[in-house]
Amino acid sequence: MALKIALQMDPLGPIDINADSSFRIAEEAQARGHSLFYYTPDKISFQSGKIMARGQDITLRREVGNHFTAGEMREVNLADWDVIWLRQDPPFDMGYITTTHLLDFLEGETLVVNDPFWVRNYPEKLLVLHFPDLTPPTTIARDLDTLKAFKEEHGDIILKPLYGNGGAGVFRLGPDDRNLNSLHELFTSINNEPLIAQKFLPDVSKGDKRVILIDGEPVGAINRVPAAGETRSNMHVGGRPEKVDLTERDLEICAAIGPLLREKGQVFVGIDVIGGWLTEINVTSPTGIQELERFDGINVAATIWDAIEAKLA
Repeated sequence: MALKIALQMDPLGPIDINADSSFRIAEEAQARGHSLFYYTPDKISFQSGKIMARGQDITLRREVGNHFTAGEMREVNLADWDVIWLRQDPPFDMGYITTTHLLDFLEGETLVVNDPFWVRNYPEKLLVLHFPDLTPPTTIARDLDTLKAFKEEHGDIILKPLYGNGGAGVFRLGPDDRNLNSLHELFTSINNEPLIAQKFLPDVSKGDKRVILIDGEPVGAINRVPAAGETRSNMHVGGRPEKVDLTERDLEICAAIGPLLREKGQVFVGIDVIGGWLTEINVTSPTGIQELERFDGINVAATIWDAIEAKLA
């Protein structure tokens, strides 16, 4: 069954083809005989009741620096496509949210992965709030007094933007740290969004585990170990991926959240687990496929496409 696949993602040229999950997903689709069309988020539009996109047909190659060939720019009606991948990275700003609203118009005509309605309503740092028994102490607030009270209670905390990604803007404030006021002033001068604060988990020094779930089922995990002197374990900021097994606690977490993810059309999800605590449920543009495939010798991308093809069938 040859499918027409559209990829809504950030610019294709600069990606690292040996790490990028979107590339791996598209590569597997191409290997199955599906055709690929690519456009950036700024090229989607609503025109006379139709959801249109300006982009290019692409062919991929696993050659560094020469990893794709693109056809002529053309405008298409996305309702004519079988599958659209919502794969641009956060920040989860109004531009991002607007694309999810536009993609909502395709419901019943085209399968959008992950379901844009629930991507919009369940961003990574908010969805975890539905599972308080699985998460460390957390508060979301813009009010400085509330954040001060949280730090007073827990002493050692992590403070970060609510809608950030890739470890950007993440700060650890230890018991004797006096920078909360200054950081609050900095963040609130940038935007009107709340901040998220979580109790610091010392086990992060042993790694921040990324567990991959496909249609609500865990398929494996990688461990991301922070660089020396660094609190953040994100690979964007130097975190080192390591092979790791799923524990009973990991499976317990997946069993608790999996049914909701499956019900809400979140086909490809990456959760973050530190010391047995769930810290994020990444639904916007999760990563980790290629590292997991190398460590465990499994074809994660094939599992993703098996799930999608089954939904279409």
